[in-house]
Amino acid sequence: MRRPGLAGLSVALLLLLPVAAAAAPDFASMQAQPYESPRPAPAFTLPDLDGKPVSLATLHGKVVLLFYWATW
Repeated sequence: MRRPGLAGLSVALLLLLPVAAAAAPDFASMQAQPYESPRPAPAFTLPDLDGKPVSLATLHGKVVLLFYWATW
């Protein structure tokens, strides 16, 4: 038995493409929000545990984890 070649597979994919496109989900009816890509953080300086100022620019290329909290 002969296996389908690349041409046969391409034809099959081309025939299935309109079916897959028609089955795309309707995101508007799901009230889905579009993804907004991350924006760079604004430049700021905060004191470290010793009280010395550390600017975000000096940490460029490193992972920075910030905890924000408030009591009100």
